[in-house]
Amino acid sequence: MSTEPGLGAKPEADKETTAGGTAEAAAPTTDRATASDMTTTGTDGSPSGTAEAGGADGGGASLGVADGAGAGEAGTRGADGDGGPAGGDGGLSEAAEDGEADGTGTGGPASGSAEGGGGSPGGADADDAGGGAADGGGAAQLSEAAAELAAQRLERERIAQRKAERKGPIESGAKLSGTAADLLAAIRAVEGGEKPAATVFAEPEAAPRRAPAPEPARQPQPAAAATPGTKAVAAVRGVLTAGGAPESLAPQVAAALGDGADAVLREDPWQLLRVTGVRPDQADGFARALLGTECGPDDERRGRAVTGWLLEQAAVAGHTALEMPALTTALAQRAVPDPEAAVQSAVAEGDALVFQDLLDPSAPEPEEDEPERPVRVLVGLERYALAEESLADGLARLVNSLAKDAPEPWEAVAAAASKSAAELARAVTGHGLVLHTGGEAARAEPAALLAAARAAGLRAFAATHTPDGSGRLPGGEGAVGTVSDLLAGAAGPGRDADGALDLDLLIVLDAPQLDVEGAAMLVEALPDGARLVLSGDPAVLWSAGPGRVFADLLAARVCPQIASRTPDPGPLGELVSGIGVGELTQVGAPGKEVVIVPVRDAGEAVHRTVQLVADSVPRAIGVPAEQTVVITPGHGGAAGTRALNAALKERLNPGPGRFGGFDPGDRIVHSPAPGRTAWGQVVKADAEGLHLSCADAPVVVPKEQVEHSVRHGWALTAHQAAGNRWPAAVVVLPGDAVQSLTRPWVYTAFSRAERHLSVVHGVEQALPKAVAESLPKPRTTRLPLLLRTQVPTAN
Repeated sequence: MSTEPGLGAKPEADKETTAGGTAEAAAPTTDRATASDMTTTGTDGSPSGTAEAGGADGGGASLGVADGAGAGEAGTRGADGDGGPAGGDGGLSEAAEDGEADGTGTGGPASGSAEGGGGSPGGADADDAGGGAADGGGAAQLSEAAAELAAQRLERERIAQRKAERKGPIESGAKLSGTAADLLAAIRAVEGGEKPAATVFAEPEAAPRRAPAPEPARQPQPAAAATPGTKAVAAVRGVLTAGGAPESLAPQVAAALGDGADAVLREDPWQLLRVTGVRPDQADGFARALLGTECGPDDERRGRAVTGWLLEQAAVAGHTALEMPALTTALAQRAVPDPEAAVQSAVAEGDALVFQDLLDPSAPEPEEDEPERPVRVLVGLERYALAEESLADGLARLVNSLAKDAPEPWEAVAAAASKSAAELARAVTGHGLVLHTGGEAARAEPAALLAAARAAGLRAFAATHTPDGSGRLPGGEGAVGTVSDLLAGAAGPGRDADGALDLDLLIVLDAPQLDVEGAAMLVEALPDGARLVLSGDPAVLWSAGPGRVFADLLAARVCPQIASRTPDPGPLGELVSGIGVGELTQVGAPGKEVVIVPVRDAGEAVHRTVQLVADSVPRAIGVPAEQTVVITPGHGGAAGTRALNAALKERLNPGPGRFGGFDPGDRIVHSPAPGRTAWGQVVKADAEGLHLSCADAPVVVPKEQVEHSVRHGWALTAHQAAGNRWPAAVVVLPGDAVQSLTRPWVYTAFSRAERHLSVVHGVEQALPKAVAESLPKPRTTRLPLLLRTQVPTAN
């Protein structure tokens, strides 16, 4: 067997020899690419015997195709994505990959109800991963998106009032104010044989408080909004101490509960559940300490708080609402004796909203003697319900407000567009909303549309998910920025006299990363007559925040959909394109574009990853360590981001971690608010806080927020990496990651590489199985139905 066969070559024998000299049987061949399709020849002489990228040390392991991934997403993953049950709460909890919240009990074992023994809430180590909710003190943090939504609340109230005027047993979007019988009647409408959805949620993250957005800063500014006053925090600390809870939770509690937080918490101890990382069993222990014999599992306050907690968890997992049977089942599992009454109480207090959505909106009204049309009863949080309804209204406005005859400038755009972008330009000329799908190479088409529109004198702008995405849009200088910067006024054309964006055309790239709130704010900000193009790759992971806006719009078919015919080039493009359709095909890679490194366990995976990043990829491929990203399924576990980042720091930038575990030169990921992630480098630390450089912009993170919003960034999750690309990517697939792998995860992780992909492979045949069979779990949303009632289906 040669030591350096071309990538994609078949093994010359059925056995492979490890460094230790023992022969190992090759994996059996299947009709898809399997382990036997990979060339894994020679060794590098290291003790573990696995090959380095490109065989720089005498025997590379070359991949014709990286095979195998696990059979789907974790059914019950820990909030770290490491395979454990979320928060130790058996049963109903799914982790959104990057919305973790590590609540750590400090008061001993906790029961699941208010009567058992109880642990007091532990410090929340909520690690945001590019997308989930705010970490730790996330409730005290503000994003421009949340602030913008608050600033437009008057518009939302107008929309809600209009929705309330619609006819129906329970108006869509209105609070239920009737008796329990009203709610039970709605429930019975869907109980006739309908099986409850097997919904599982991730650990909750506290929702950010809404407040006016700060003015864009030209100088380095603290990364979060002002924290609660010292007196307020001290008062809350006293209540926490009386209940046996950690005093360190005081700032988060004060931020989450607002003015008079100490009185609110003393009156209703279960309000502690509004703090990130606190679980119901921990809140039960806190309530027992404060209320004594008055505390019981049938306490109305407990049922109401647990209802809100479950809805927050559902939002972290991507749902904008929950079906009633799923919610009541989850409440029963958490020792709420009367789940329906708990939901009724939450609705009556305004903590949740109830909707009755027709399963078939086109069905005719029933006659007097005919049964009522079947409905789906959903329960959701107000912020996501209003955002979803506002988004539907805004999209309908864009679609319906466009003049039939296109003005002359738009005709010029269609005529001037390049050949590949001509179809997209023609669609935009006659429609207010257009969807465009394609891979990385297809970005050239919206870029050509942007250039043609600007050349025709139209006000056009393109928004991306990340600064890196903006830099990858050819020819967009001066007319490209991130979505968050556009909404905050830090980029883009500004606003007109009515407060709308001063635009004729807005192109949003990386559209699958739009959550329902961000999408609603973008659409609300567009003036009548403007065109909106949503462009993205439908095969990547959905947004880290609630909703699946791009996928819902594709399914609703209410506007033209232009599918790019421009393929991604080279072996990497061929590999990723096959994954997108469920096939892990063998590809030729003469330039070592794709390499596999087989490993036996997580410890070896970490060792090989460090070796690849620090030595093999720079030497054999020519990509330095600072231009290589490591992607792994979760934060926890022996080969999660924490373990990998610790090992990579020790090798690439060793230091004592003088400021919260960080040293100057450390590569970091900064998550200032839910759904927003920026990666950069530590510059220095002083009395102001930790100074970062993110996308060449200075950022200062106050000391008290470092633990919750900054993590080391050599290794990321796929959600954190979405919207970015690197010259080289090392994707780590340890054996315990099998349950976390899905086709969108593999597609997203593998497609982050521009020139070279190394796969540290420990999942054997689980990879092709995941690519072929494991689709993303569905999210419960209302957008398709809301659109179908307002916009006719497009041909």
